[in-house]
Amino acid sequence: MMRSLHARLVAVLLGLLLFVGAVLIVVTLYSTRRYEEEVVQRLNRSLAANLVAEDVLLDADGEVNENALEHIFHTLMIINPNIEVYLLDLEGNVVQHSADEGEVVRNRIDIDRIKAFLADDAKLPILGDDPLDATKRKPFSASPIMVEDRYEGYLYVVLTSQAHDSVVQRLRGSHILRLTLFTIAAALLAAAAAGVVLFSHLTRRLRTLTGVMNDFRRSDLTEPVKMESTTVYGDEIDSLADTFTVMSDRIIQQIKTLKQTDGLRRELVANVSHDLRTPLASLTGYIETLQLKEGRLTEKEREQYLAIARRQSDRLGTLVEELFELARLESQDMAPELEPFPLPELVQDIVQGFRLEAERKNIDIELQRPDDVPLVSADIGLIQRALQNLIGNALTHTDDGGRVTVAIEPRGSRVAVLVADTGCGIPDNELEQIFDRFYQARTQGQPQPSAGGLGLAIVKRIVELHGSAVEAASTVGEGTVFTFSLKTA
Repeated sequence: MMRSLHARLVAVLLGLLLFVGAVLIVVTLYSTRRYEEEVVQRLNRSLAANLVAEDVLLDADGEVNENALEHIFHTLMIINPNIEVYLLDLEGNVVQHSADEGEVVRNRIDIDRIKAFLADDAKLPILGDDPLDATKRKPFSASPIMVEDRYEGYLYVVLTSQAHDSVVQRLRGSHILRLTLFTIAAALLAAAAAGVVLFSHLTRRLRTLTGVMNDFRRSDLTEPVKMESTTVYGDEIDSLADTFTVMSDRIIQQIKTLKQTDGLRRELVANVSHDLRTPLASLTGYIETLQLKEGRLTEKEREQYLAIARRQSDRLGTLVEELFELARLESQDMAPELEPFPLPELVQDIVQGFRLEAERKNIDIELQRPDDVPLVSADIGLIQRALQNLIGNALTHTDDGGRVTVAIEPRGSRVAVLVADTGCGIPDNELEQIFDRFYQARTQGQPQPSAGGLGLAIVKRIVELHGSAVEAASTVGEGTVFTFSLKTA
């Protein structure tokens, strides 16, 4: 229970309130006592002087007037039994007192405190020695005793008794003090109750967030977080909830991506195994045939077998090269080296490189470019590779007598490149999959692609590295158009 934040806050609050309460009680008792001592001393400051003025306590020889002193003791006992009267000599020694025999434990009183009390600028309260206690001091009243214009001693009146010193007796004797302490206790209890309720309210959202986090953990980090809107207070808890919501969504998305990546990895391994196995098996078979039939093959058959083995070797080399290229493009450290260059000139050079192949297949290849195309900012090598893949793919899927068109179109702050062919086209249900690794649209009557199904995946990654996307539109029997755009320099 104490491990929860709410319980700890409540425990800290109660501890602070107990400490504050103890401090308040101690301060209240101390200040009350000091105030009481000051009030008692101020009210009775002239008591000793009045008693001295009323009776002659010492005769002309300095002897104690027992009758006068007994009269004073008797009078004060009737008026206030808490008052104690002492007759002191000039050195502060106790000569006579009203206390019972054996109670006086201090026979000498600090005379300096009496002189400070008798001064005109005295700052009350001034506490004097208590003859009944060797360690305590109490409020007092004092007056010098004069005989024939000379000082003979002091009348020393202690204004509170020993019974009044205990806290219990003071509480019993003071309704105001009891009321004050009761008010402090009630205020502390009310503050404790309010603090518990307030902490419960303040930590409610935190407990809710904790519950949501635990549910998310129990769901194996796959279930979306369902939380109420956290924009009411705008405090740290709301910020934490917003951060956790974003974090959980990202974790869920990353887990899905990892699962998809793992699926793609498995599919990639299977596809690579299949695509590598086919040319390897063919290559191995023809090499073995050449070895087994060495000397029995005609020159024409031998050249035919070697040509087939060479094509399979080239296909295998192309596939391996594209695998390495795609892996390099998908690495996190890959970043295009952007530089401004004229796109039409690059496209024209690439188109020129395909003209011989196009003429051999009886395909018309055409470049459409306006005169005022701005420079683009891109990686020349990567864009060249992407265009070669798109144009080569278009020539592969275009029949004899068809046309491949490469067009450049300025579009505001970007320049678009379109590669269109009049080939067999791609069915709508396969159009979104043509950029996947090793995916090959199987159209009846078309030759088996030799690039292993990685060419368009490489194009897609190159365009993504330039902050764009490649789009494909196709009509079966009419042809396909690939489009992407680049930022102007």
